[in-house]
Amino acid sequence: MGWLSLAIWTPIVFGAVLLALGRESQAQLVRWIALIGSFISFLMTLPLYQGFQLGTPAMQFVEKTPWISRFNVNYHLGVDGISVWFVLLTAFITVIVVLAGWEVIQRKVNQYMAAFLMLSGLMIGVFSALDGVLFYMFFEATLIPMYLIIGIWGGPNKIYAAFKFFLYTFMGSLLMLVAFIYLYMRSGGSFDVLTWQSLPLQGSTQTLLFFAFFAAFAVKVPMFPVHTWLPDVHVEAPTGGSAVLAAIMLKLGAYGFLRFSLPILPDASREWAWLMIALSLIAVIYIGVVALVQKDMKKLVAYSSVAHMGFVTLGFFVFNPMGVTGGLLQMIAHGFVSGAMFLCIGVLYDRVHSRDISAYGGVANTMPRFAVFALLFFMANCGLPGTAGFVGEWTVILGVVQANFWIGLMAATALISGAAYSLWMFKRVYFGVVANEHVREMSDINGREFLVLALLAIAVLSMGLYPKPFTDVMDASVANLLKQVAVSKLN
Repeated sequence: MGWLSLAIWTPIVFGAVLLALGRESQAQLVRWIALIGSFISFLMTLPLYQGFQLGTPAMQFVEKTPWISRFNVNYHLGVDGISVWFVLLTAFITVIVVLAGWEVIQRKVNQYMAAFLMLSGLMIGVFSALDGVLFYMFFEATLIPMYLIIGIWGGPNKIYAAFKFFLYTFMGSLLMLVAFIYLYMRSGGSFDVLTWQSLPLQGSTQTLLFFAFFAAFAVKVPMFPVHTWLPDVHVEAPTGGSAVLAAIMLKLGAYGFLRFSLPILPDASREWAWLMIALSLIAVIYIGVVALVQKDMKKLVAYSSVAHMGFVTLGFFVFNPMGVTGGLLQMIAHGFVSGAMFLCIGVLYDRVHSRDISAYGGVANTMPRFAVFALLFFMANCGLPGTAGFVGEWTVILGVVQANFWIGLMAATALISGAAYSLWMFKRVYFGVVANEHVREMSDINGREFLVLALLAIAVLSMGLYPKPFTDVMDASVANLLKQVAVSKLN
């Protein structure tokens, strides 16, 4: 069994073991098994980076075994410079989420931990699959554990939020399945994604397929105007669910554009780039303003996620190395920063049981250690130089300016709104005099919470101060992708 298979199936197997431990009296054992399983799963991903060969766009760590021979469906895995970092990010965030839910989750602990471990393996499968059927299976299967996480451990309106999440994301994926079946027929009976990337296609066909993929991937990102499910889901989801949703699941859609839309449909991608850029700019500018008026902390960070992911799609569709690399860096940085911000909100919620900004004030007086971490993550969310948030956004803006100065200028205005809503929220929650008795009685973070936030702080600062390891891995694959997009496939 190869490293990719181990990375996918190790957390799924540990999740299945946890489901067998159903008694509440075994909750502490369940927590330790979940932590050990998530940590082993993370260790399984490290050889993918250590053994990754730089300077080549070829797929690496490839595994290919016949699965459904009658329809030429294969268990086909592989990663390149575009996907390998997301495998590591998924496994890392899973360890963080298991630690974060250690004391908070007291009901059905085994099912909660099992859902996250299984979700981790399925998401790694999405980033690794090179067969259309395998990709679709992993892509859709991720909905099940997240649906359960929201529906069982969520807030008062959890059932509504869970249904909204499932219906929005599932409906778009049906059109993707239709596109996969067409490509299978057109290629003479192959579900191999790399084969599809060399398939000649007519312009009208490319356009139809482009919007079929758009329906699946834009909802996942989520892009404007199909973003409305995200704030509702974030508000109702438990802290761990919000962290994984923002840090990893939103990236599945953006990754789909890079793996399918751009290389398979280059002519349609160039033709409709104006639409993608326009929708991305609306997300970056308008949604950033919407975040300013939010009263719920989770809803504010949820809208900020829509705005930050707008930078990702904006960078992808300007078709230059700086833009695409910046989009990828922004995806990774957003994984660290947004996950950290939702976990910080979770720390406050565990103590006061309110997400309203007005319920707080002067938190820095009673929780000084926690306030230092929160300030770092808020600054990273603003794009402060030296943090991961700066690396991604600034590189995207440079790439967009190379393509069109005025579009780049409009995108850069989002840095102002980002600073405004982040610092305005931080001021009201953390600064000033202690607002009420609830805040006065709050205790500073314990050792476990300190460890969780410290790990994320190290990740945010490391990427911000030294992004070279990330870009070195990406460069060859980004160059190859842009070469594919530049060549017409009209037959």
